[in-house]
Amino acid sequence: MNAADFDPLTLAIAPPPNETPTARADRELAEAEALRISNEIDEQLRKERENEKKKKRPVKLLLLGQSESGKTATLKNFQLTYAKREWIAERNNWRAVIFLNLVRNVNNILDILNREMAAASLPSPDYIGSSDESSEDINSSSRPRLKFKEKHRLLKLRLGPLRRIQTDLERRFGATALEPQSTSITTAAPFGSEESQSSRQSSKEFSINSSNGWKSAFEKIRAMRAAARADGDAHALRRLQETDDEIAEVIAGCRDDVKAIWEDPTVREMLSRGKTRVEDSAGFFLNDVDRIAVSNYEPTDDDVIRARLRTLGVQEYRFIFEHGRTAGQEWRLYDVGGTRSSRAAWWPYFDDGTSHLFHSALSCFDEKLAEDRRVNRLEDSFLLWRSVCDCKLLSRTQLILFLNKCDLLQAKLQRGVRIRDSVPSFGDRRNDISTATRYFQQHFKEILKQYSPVQRSFFVHLTSVIDTRSTAVTLGAGRFYHFEESILRDHLRRADLM
Repeated sequence: MNAADFDPLTLAIAPPPNETPTARADRELAEAEALRISNEIDEQLRKERENEKKKKRPVKLLLLGQSESGKTATLKNFQLTYAKREWIAERNNWRAVIFLNLVRNVNNILDILNREMAAASLPSPDYIGSSDESSEDINSSSRPRLKFKEKHRLLKLRLGPLRRIQTDLERRFGATALEPQSTSITTAAPFGSEESQSSRQSSKEFSINSSNGWKSAFEKIRAMRAAARADGDAHALRRLQETDDEIAEVIAGCRDDVKAIWEDPTVREMLSRGKTRVEDSAGFFLNDVDRIAVSNYEPTDDDVIRARLRTLGVQEYRFIFEHGRTAGQEWRLYDVGGTRSSRAAWWPYFDDGTSHLFHSALSCFDEKLAEDRRVNRLEDSFLLWRSVCDCKLLSRTQLILFLNKCDLLQAKLQRGVRIRDSVPSFGDRRNDISTATRYFQQHFKEILKQYSPVQRSFFVHLTSVIDTRSTAVTLGAGRFYHFEESILRDHLRRADLM
């Protein structure tokens, strides 16, 4: 045999030289068994591919919008409305989060009170009662000096233990996350921008890193208890329970003082002069202190919807819907970070067959961005909506708009806050809720019409997503039945099933 006839594969599979009949029989038997196993694996892979084709693709929904526009509350409403069993199983886990929210409400007020009492003790006659930068328009000649009394000093002392309670509660959820920061980001939607990840720093609000939001935080607590049980460590289990009991008892012991500081007229005036409205912020529970600050407190559905545990990054939540047109089907909801420096992370989710639910908080018409105090929050929301409408990757995507926090908008208007002072284009229109929502809704529609690459319909809803009953109607049956229907139709179209 010459070199041209040489075949390495033939040599590799050729029987050994001088093979005996017994060895040959054993070899052929082993080869037959190997072939059988290979064929079984091939058949199993074929069946798995067929089953995957038959399996329903998950319905995907991306929740977009500014920070604190109501995205997470909408997500919780989805779980409450369509995955009730999972909701009930998780509800009591929110107890620690609600305690943290309540304690943080108090400590935020104490921080301001400490600052103002220190300033009031100075001999300057010009002090009128707020060092907050948002109070620059206060006319010092028209307001009397705030008079803090001994009771305010005592309240600070008696509420001091809540500082440690806040630290203990935060520690059990994990280390404080570092938030992406970039002073160079000046656009509402820096999608795909290389400059968007310049640095990281600790967030002013306690936050955790997670890929599935509150589920990671709850899993961490469950894992601590499971590890103690697995090790048979009765002392560790007892210590965990004692810590829980101590937190509840300290908060219950401070209940009357919490009510006193929140209802105190001087403290209310101090907050008003500083334009600090803690009651409009996410995770506000001071009006519920009698019900929550008790040792046997159990969260209600409304409490869970209102609770706030800030997470950084894009969160993926998976629910199996228990009823509706998609009963038995998996839905994947993505909750994105809403600050300007977090929006670059949205880009990878734009091209994955996902419907988009955009949130805009209408009540923020007179507020500034936390990350850039020069920018009006509602104006930023308009710019962000324009960027979403203008994005070519989303030109065939179903867009649903939630104009949220209408309850807070109405409360502001009833207090006499004028829209035209912050939104000059509003002009001399009536300063009431119906006129305001109609004006803002039309503005969003005009942006879509002007900047969308193709003509498309979209759905818009006026919402207050912390109202579980009205939101359940929006997400489900009744006159808003088309909400689930529209997302499902878009999902089927993308899956080439329509």
